[in-house]
Amino acid sequence: MQSRLAVQQIRTFTGLRTGVNVRTLTNPIPGKTPNIVSADEALAVVQSGDNVYIHCAPSTPTDLLKALARHVEKNGLSNVRTHHLLTTGEVPWTDPKFAGKIRSNCFFVCSNLRPLVNTGKADYTPIFLQDTIKVLDDKVKPVDVSLVTVSPPDSHGYCSIGVNVDMASAACRNAKYVIGAMNKSQPKTFGDTFIHASQFHALVETDVPLPEVPSGKGTPEEAAIGKLIAENLVDDYATLQLGIGSIPDNVLKLLIGHKDIGIHTELLCTGVMSLIEAGVVTNSRKSIDVGKCVTSFAMGNRKFYDLLNDNTAFVFASAAYTNNFNVIAAQSRMTAINSAIEIDLAGQIVSDTIGKNYYSGFGGQVDFINAAAQAADGKGKAIIALPSRTHKGQTKIVPYIKEGAGVVTTRAHTHYVVTEFGIANLFGKSVRQRAYELIKIAHPDDREALDKAAFARFGVAPSRD
Repeated sequence: MQSRLAVQQIRTFTGLRTGVNVRTLTNPIPGKTPNIVSADEALAVVQSGDNVYIHCAPSTPTDLLKALARHVEKNGLSNVRTHHLLTTGEVPWTDPKFAGKIRSNCFFVCSNLRPLVNTGKADYTPIFLQDTIKVLDDKVKPVDVSLVTVSPPDSHGYCSIGVNVDMASAACRNAKYVIGAMNKSQPKTFGDTFIHASQFHALVETDVPLPEVPSGKGTPEEAAIGKLIAENLVDDYATLQLGIGSIPDNVLKLLIGHKDIGIHTELLCTGVMSLIEAGVVTNSRKSIDVGKCVTSFAMGNRKFYDLLNDNTAFVFASAAYTNNFNVIAAQSRMTAINSAIEIDLAGQIVSDTIGKNYYSGFGGQVDFINAAAQAADGKGKAIIALPSRTHKGQTKIVPYIKEGAGVVTTRAHTHYVVTEFGIANLFGKSVRQRAYELIKIAHPDDREALDKAAFARFGVAPSRD
């Protein structure tokens, strides 16, 4: 069993509770008062050639991004590089007039930057989410200025970086200048989240509602996948890692009869609310962080954000902690559920590309799939869930991955694969056994063609033996 001492050492290193890495940004600076200015005044610090970190997802500081664009355009700046995970809302430099002036480097490709990445006008860095912290701490990607959305200071002067800690805490502690957009919509969260107001180079008052991600029913196929996972692969007392979308939402809806579920994830979504209210998610059987939902970031609706606000039952930690192998593997009955774009007959998982085009990113898929499969209690499960076909009717279980596509999860990492037609367990199976199991859960109309393709590829018919 993973020792509690080792996990505590990881906590300290990554700054989950009282880690040394965040002290420089949590303690007040004696005699220094907060510097509250306009967005344009705050962004005047940016110079040509600077590296700027941007808070991600619901916490994207849109007012600061607009001010950055105005500053660059007005003062003729060039080669300003922004680094970030996925962003929401308006990103001004998608306008062609900013070519050569501002260039994004995406650690996770999102819809508003996807066209630029795929036309060479923005960059994509493939990376495990946990390693984004090391990239910043080791100055592989230096940070001159960090732009973050924070809650207004509390009575002691502390602001919270809210629902997106992920790599934001590391970006703040490594930046020369930290600029905060004080937004009353940003929840006050606990964990690796607090920065004293005196530590900011500048604070900007803003009032932009956090973007909401509504829950969706999804397709009948996704509902069927959720049912298969909930009824066959999630045990009572399991600790879950779930992403966002209709498949995770459908899994959560069907766990209402389960007992004492725990949450340790990189992303927390609205679907967990009903299980908390029903007493299903208690976190009481977790091996570590007992009684706490632990996450790196959260996305959901306003009611969900209100639940997270000032709530000590939720801990927001750096991705260096949430996605650390030893921390994940130490969890009780760790069950990781992730998605894919396509899978080949040998079990290679494509999750960040569609052929030659970049679509998303590595995120924490491999972090969790690898660690869950090797959980210390021997009861972990690593699950990949995907519909058997695309919305255009093309099979997602393929003889070969598309030309130019990138493998995120390797054949050796892949264990459970779930479509609406069933569950395939690939662990320990030969290539022809894998092909056999995957063809069984492909769309019935695709199975004959896949069977022939498997024979052509492997020189032998797929077989259960």
